[in-house]
Amino acid sequence: MKISEPLGCDRFTARTVTGLDPEARSPIWLQRRLQKAGMRSISLAVDITNYVMLELGQPLHAYDRSRIQGAIGVRRAEQGEKLTTLDGTQRTLDAEDLVITDDRGPIGLAGVMGGAHTEIDDTEGTTTEVVIEAAHFDPISVARTARRHKLASEASKRFERGVDPLAASAAAQRTVDLLVLLAGGSADAGVTEVITPSAPHTITIPANHPDRVAGVEYGRETVVRRLQEVGCDVYGQDELLVTVPSWRPDLTDPNDLAEEVIRLEGYENLPSTLPKPPAGRGLTERQRLHRRVGRALAGAGYVEAPNYPFIGEHVFDQFGLAADDPKRRVVKLVNPLSEEEPALRTTLLPGLLGALRRNDGRGSHDLALFETGLVFHPRAEQRIAVRLPVDRRPTDEEIASLTAALPEQPRHAAVVLAGAREQAGWWGKGRPADWADAVEAARTLAREAGTELLVRAGQYGPWHPGRCAELAVVLDGEEKVIGYAGELHPGVLKTLGLPARTSAMELNLDALEQASAGVVKGPRISTFPVATQDVALVVDKTVPHADVEAALREGAGELLESIRLFDVYESEQLGAGKKSLAYALRFRAADRTLTVEEASTARDAAVALAAERTGAALRS
Repeated sequence: MKISEPLGCDRFTARTVTGLDPEARSPIWLQRRLQKAGMRSISLAVDITNYVMLELGQPLHAYDRSRIQGAIGVRRAEQGEKLTTLDGTQRTLDAEDLVITDDRGPIGLAGVMGGAHTEIDDTEGTTTEVVIEAAHFDPISVARTARRHKLASEASKRFERGVDPLAASAAAQRTVDLLVLLAGGSADAGVTEVITPSAPHTITIPANHPDRVAGVEYGRETVVRRLQEVGCDVYGQDELLVTVPSWRPDLTDPNDLAEEVIRLEGYENLPSTLPKPPAGRGLTERQRLHRRVGRALAGAGYVEAPNYPFIGEHVFDQFGLAADDPKRRVVKLVNPLSEEEPALRTTLLPGLLGALRRNDGRGSHDLALFETGLVFHPRAEQRIAVRLPVDRRPTDEEIASLTAALPEQPRHAAVVLAGAREQAGWWGKGRPADWADAVEAARTLAREAGTELLVRAGQYGPWHPGRCAELAVVLDGEEKVIGYAGELHPGVLKTLGLPARTSAMELNLDALEQASAGVVKGPRISTFPVATQDVALVVDKTVPHADVEAALREGAGELLESIRLFDVYESEQLGAGKKSLAYALRFRAADRTLTVEEASTARDAAVALAAERTGAALRS
């Protein structure tokens, strides 16, 4: 025997039996016991090794001695070596495979399966001398070999899970005894055994450690007695030195020993006590806003459609974004799930529009979808994130470097609409979704955040240049654009295969929250009657309704409760390039009933400011 890899094989026992009756067959009782264990009968020698494996848990292998040339060895395979295993498959070995060899080369995959060249001959009955192998192989090495060759055997399953290294000698002796008894052979007196000396595994454990784990006072005597019952040798008083038995490789630390004590004492004897949860502080203000936003959009008829946060850079070309647009700066992944989407999203629209396209293609044409989620923007100084080690704890410098490379991750909200916004029926003709619905979705979010949203004509990327609204808020005294809403550009719709007149809205939800005054205040409800005044203003067609409304709202002052555009009229009678915008103004005071003069004065002030800023004139 020669073991060149003691780490892979720390114990190898070989016994020889000669003079076997080649005509001997397995007795009926042996065949039946194997069958009940789910194994088929092969030959007497092989059946005996399988039977002893089931008895003692130690895998064994029998070689035809006449087919072995020279000494038996254990080593790592050479890269590309060939071995035909007992299943008749020729396998190309890897340099990590542990093999049993003779002078000619490999004769078996250690702990997995023997080679066909040295198998017991059960057809012609020529095997009269066998060599019994009982060894202990490294579990990890066996597991990797079995998976590498897709070759799971009864032996490999046992070695992977741990086999008592001291059982090899007893299993070899038991096999020899049965061969002599059932096959009429004689055992050689000599025993070949190669052992790599190793100290027994010991664990130091405080005597009260099981008490602390279970919350039950067992006492030192109980702990010692229970550990001895599982085969441990225990020494010491307050600090116990426990020698683990060879057949329990699963006992590796004090918690494993505590588990044995608790198990044997009975889990049913552990007191049932409810854990005391810490006092909850509820949701944060940001979490409450996100929840309100989702509920508000769902209440408005939108369906949430979460998407994966990955995009391909080609979507920016499809959206018609400028080459220097900030959204084109993306965070790329080293190992993306798909090579077509290797980057983290900077906008929610690609995922939502993809969901809309899929549903439209499957017959759902009236759609209103929304999503709230994070987008990812690289820092001003683009960095490559450090790869943290997996075999040790990262250093503070490595963690700091990774943190510095993390992208900014604001939360956005987006909606997309297509088809009918209101269904047609006996109640009416219905109404298709349009850009105004996308703008109204943005206003809904602003109301939930308690923020005044500034809406004005805009032009950006995938939106129609004449039907795009720019969304802004006042932040730290300055206006900040936080998103866009409107109808998507026809060219974008054609490129993406979307329905005509599809509308969309996306805004920065975090910026909307920052612009809010904190707690959302409900409107003051007055018990006094309302005074309604209607005005129709003639302006140039190029003047946005939002500019006119903003001027009216500011000019009307505190008495104005609400303003609503209820009519848009265009005619040659108004003049070339003119349009009429009709508004309903509602005035109300909190402490008195308004007079007609007060309401009219507020209306006239509103009209005057609108005329000054937008050139509006009262329609006669």
